[in-house]
Amino acid sequence: MAQQENQLDRERFCCSICLDPLKHPVTTGCGHSYCKSCINTHWDKEEERGSYSCPQCRQTFTPRPVLEKNTMLADSLEELKKTGLQAAPADHCYAGPEDVACDVCTGRKLKALKSCLVCLASYCEKHLQRHLQSAPLKKHKLVEPSDKLQENICSRHDEVMKIFCRTDQQCICYLCSMEEHKDHDTVTAAAERTERQRELGLRRQTIQQRVQDTEKDVKLLQQEEEAVNDSADKAVEDSEEIFTELIRLLEKRSSDVEQQIRSQQETEVSRVRELQERLEQEITELKRKDHELKQLSDTKDHNQLLHNYPSLSPLSESTHSSSIRIRPLRYFEDVTAAVSQVRGRLQDILSETETKILQIVSQVDVLLPQPEPETRADFFKYSQEITLDPNTANRHLLLSEGNRKATCVSKNQSYANHPDRFTHNLQVLSRESLTGHCYWEMEVRGVDVAVAYKNISRAGGKCAFGLNDKSWSLFCDKESYSFYYNDIMTPVSGPLSSRVGVYLDHSAGVLSFYSVSDTMTLLQRVQTTFTQPLYAGVRIHHIDSRAEFCKLK
Repeated sequence: MAQQENQLDRERFCCSICLDPLKHPVTTGCGHSYCKSCINTHWDKEEERGSYSCPQCRQTFTPRPVLEKNTMLADSLEELKKTGLQAAPADHCYAGPEDVACDVCTGRKLKALKSCLVCLASYCEKHLQRHLQSAPLKKHKLVEPSDKLQENICSRHDEVMKIFCRTDQQCICYLCSMEEHKDHDTVTAAAERTERQRELGLRRQTIQQRVQDTEKDVKLLQQEEEAVNDSADKAVEDSEEIFTELIRLLEKRSSDVEQQIRSQQETEVSRVRELQERLEQEITELKRKDHELKQLSDTKDHNQLLHNYPSLSPLSESTHSSSIRIRPLRYFEDVTAAVSQVRGRLQDILSETETKILQIVSQVDVLLPQPEPETRADFFKYSQEITLDPNTANRHLLLSEGNRKATCVSKNQSYANHPDRFTHNLQVLSRESLTGHCYWEMEVRGVDVAVAYKNISRAGGKCAFGLNDKSWSLFCDKESYSFYYNDIMTPVSGPLSSRVGVYLDHSAGVLSFYSVSDTMTLLQRVQTTFTQPLYAGVRIHHIDSRAEFCKLK
């Protein structure tokens, strides 16, 4: 009976929120009591709602009530503490389905605080005291609560497994080591743990080193991101400034042209008006003389007419030609045509530069170089359709198939004069500039497959592909391959094929030549730094030799 009353006392003086004895008890307007901190925390969560409720009866209060200490309840709690009232374990102290329960508790078990690897049992805070106070038990190995302690018991001998068999890689008991594991390599579980911990330490060191290296890479990428952003912002700012300057220049040029036109207009109009005034004065004078002659002619007196006739003044010579011929002049229409021509040239320049700028922008690559493709299908991802530029072709090269095929012929072709034309060597460059990742294939016979900078010389012996530092060339003969750069020849071995593939990773400085048949075989690989956009090139050595860029699917 006394125990039941004691239990009722516990429930009466416990906070319904934390389930512990009341601390600094306060009472709400509905009569329920709570720890001051518990009810304040509960109401803090309801702050946004604007109303405050009692956790027990759900009565709401607006505004938030001012809490006062319940002196009577606080005094009663102090008296009960003196009589030995103990707080009942809160519900969260009892072991749930997913918790490790104390093996000593009877009835409703409390959560285990530690597990003992020697006793193979788990203990709550109360029942753990012996292990913390008793000298023999202090030597036991205590670990975080575990529900797998029985896995340390040998299922065959019901003994603690303290030995590790390295032969079978399993834990065993001492009886197992004397029977089926008798001749095996065995050590104590503690010794094996030490070895495994050493290995784990080494693996952790490796992982930590990789973490440090990766963090460095992340930091570098962050710096790279900042550099990219700064560079992009600077490029946008500079571009805006340049285009603004161009606009100002065009506006000034427009103003100058307008001023020149108006000045010339004023001069011409003034000249026309001056001539017009002189002609009008002459008309007035002629009309006056005509009137004078008419009066004399109308005189009835013969003697009077004959007397006055000799005194007539002769006609002055005309100040202009017999007639004003209006020529079919266009006046200032030619100015419009000239400005229109300038506009056309600017549009062409802007269109060309826009393509180049967009291409340069699209090739900005701050990440690590991508691995070189391995299969032909991988190379096809970077396929580039290439056409030859007639303005660069030697006059003994015939271009056909939409400027994708070049053949050496004896008759000069009627190409117009152009500063980009090769005059000493039978070679030609592509129309397209090559940056980023590019791949193309060619059908060849007796030719050099090359890439070159745009500013390669057009005349002289050193303008040939591979004989200077502005071009790289693979000579494809019927019986062998040879690679040329800066007038240095390198023999190349590999299966002969009429088809050659070329792969370019401009930003990574990689140029590779492949023999293409059923398989792809690397013939020559160049690793360098390309400082300008490249152009595909073809050099032909013999009459009827040919080279054709293939269409890749």
